[in-house]
Amino acid sequence: MAAEKTKTVKLDQAGIENLPNDKPVVYKILDQQGENIYTGVAKRGRVKERLTEHLSTGPDPIRGGVKVAIQQKKTITDAETTESNIIARTKPKLNKRGK
Repeated sequence: MAAEKTKTVKLDQAGIENLPNDKPVVYKILDQQGENIYTGVAKRGRVKERLTEHLSTGPDPIRGGVKVAIQQKKTITDAETTESNIIARTKPKLNKRGK
């Protein structure tokens, strides 16, 4: 099985518009130094909408995020499993503990 590709864009409206929306994704929001500060999942068809919520003007802003890296998954279950593994391994500072 081929490794899943990661696509990284600026965390702004223009960057988000360039992301695929046809599969569930795991996303990592990165700070200026490239450190993962938040990890989340978005369902198929909601990728752009979910990431827009994290912009500074959105209802769920992630302060300090400058880039977002996404990894498409076959199912939302795969995405959620990967999200849990990333959070456990990297402990992003803006994820709520115990997830």
